[in-house]
Amino acid sequence: LKALCEQAAEEAMPGRVLVLRPGLIVGPHDPTDRFSYWVQRVARGGEVLAPGQPERQIQVIDARDLAEWNLRMVEAQQTGVFNATGPDGVLAIGGFLDTCKAVTHSDAQFTWADEAFLLEQGVAPWQELPLWMPSSEEDMRSVLQVSIARATAAGLRFRPLADTIRDTYAWLAQRPADHEWRSGLAPAREADVLAAWHVRGAQ
Repeated sequence: LKALCEQAAEEAMPGRVLVLRPGLIVGPHDPTDRFSYWVQRVARGGEVLAPGQPERQIQVIDARDLAEWNLRMVEAQQTGVFNATGPDGVLAIGGFLDTCKAVTHSDAQFTWADEAFLLEQGVAPWQELPLWMPSSEEDMRSVLQVSIARATAAGLRFRPLADTIRDTYAWLAQRPADHEWRSGLAPAREADVLAAWHVRGAQ
């Protein structure tokens, strides 16, 4: 549907369309909980189930950075197609989780379970373990490993990841204790998967 909208806009206004293609938009007030889940889960501490390999690349963009750049692009009457995610450089999921740990002063310990095991356990990529797509997924590169060279050349800039995590953590503290999370593993479900992983390792 997004691609069809782009096509319709270009047909109606040929050569005058600005298309910004954001990746995962994160930060305070994110209703999807995909980024917030990790901030909250790492802050809670203890053994944390982590997906795949810690060096796997991920991409996210703070909503405030995206909005600021979007406004500047519109005001400058820019046109063209831009992938709008971040950061400027490679961000590994392991580095992201380590930063969550440092910012929240957590005692979290990460247990990295391989993708085949997670799929065997029926863990839903992106939904139950946000920011994870199996390497076999065709959409993985188009969501988490896209080139943003055109956007950064056009002025897209990023605040430090630690600032986004810190602000998200502060916002989460204001939410009701009974908030129903839209993404992430429930504690009991995570405990079951971790237990199964350790049993397999002991065999």
